Amino acid sequence: ALESISLAAKALSSRAEIGAGTVLTEENVRAVAAAGGTFIVSPDTNEAVIAETVKLGLKSYPGVFSPSDAFKAIRTGATGLKFFPAEVLGSKGIKAMKAVLPPELPLYAVGGANPDNFNEFFAVGCAGFGLGTYIYKPGMSVAEVAERAATAVAAYDTGAKA
Repeated sequence: ALESISLAAKALSSRAEIGAGTVLTEENVRAVAAAGGTFIVSPDTNEAVIAETVKLGLKSYPGVFSPSDAFKAIRTGATGLKFFPAEVLGSKGIKAMKAVLPPELPLYAVGGANPDNFNEFFAVGCAGFGLGTYIYKPGMSVAEVAERAATAVAAYDTGAKA
């Protein structure tokens, strides 16, 4: 993964943000930074991971599921919040939490988000989505991945303009 981050960062850094997901340790944060990554997505609200990410000048998007998680992440310096798993929390849960969060903080739905429910999450204030297994599952062909990616981009573009 680090080699891919390095190659992508060298080739695309002028037009894309390159980072890593499911980052669990401070050591992983340092490795992503050294490879040229610019953001870290973590599955939980690990204060040490968030703090190291911020210290190294990378953007931090920790996973949250409750107001306590969200405010711990914010106090530690999170750039935005990854609501995970969004399919369990649902748009109603995200909407309720958004009411007490800083309005300028970007929110992302991850874990169950797909083109069929983007508009539901946009309606409650999500800025974007994490689409790991929607985009790719082992055994899928390049054509299948490309088709799913194109569908996701089209749905995002339509919802973001609404």
